[in-house]
Amino acid sequence: MRFDMFGEPGVRSLDNVDDFNEPLQDLVTRMCFGDVWSRPGLDRKTRSMLTIAILIGQSRPDQLRNHINGALANGVTKDEIREILLHATLYVGLPAGTDSWRHARETLQEADVY
Repeated sequence: MRFDMFGEPGVRSLDNVDDFNEPLQDLVTRMCFGDVWSRPGLDRKTRSMLTIAILIGQSRPDQLRNHINGALANGVTKDEIREILLHATLYVGLPAGTDSWRHARETLQEADVY
């Protein structure tokens, strides 16, 4: 699932695993991709949309960029991403929201879907 969503860069992050960060990578792999993202009840597209909204609220630009790319792989459209940004901005506030719009725009341009 990690490769399906994030491609080679998502899997390449596993190349940097060492004794120090192995427990974190194990947790992410097991909990995120093994347990939560694989659960029934919500499809991957919906989970991607929720994750984008959460990351907007947390002002996490690197993770937002990664998950926008993952969302595109999961079938989320540019128009849907724009609506998530608009909706979330009202609830998280303008500073976090407007920064997220900029990061999303750059990510969509890099993915050639802008």
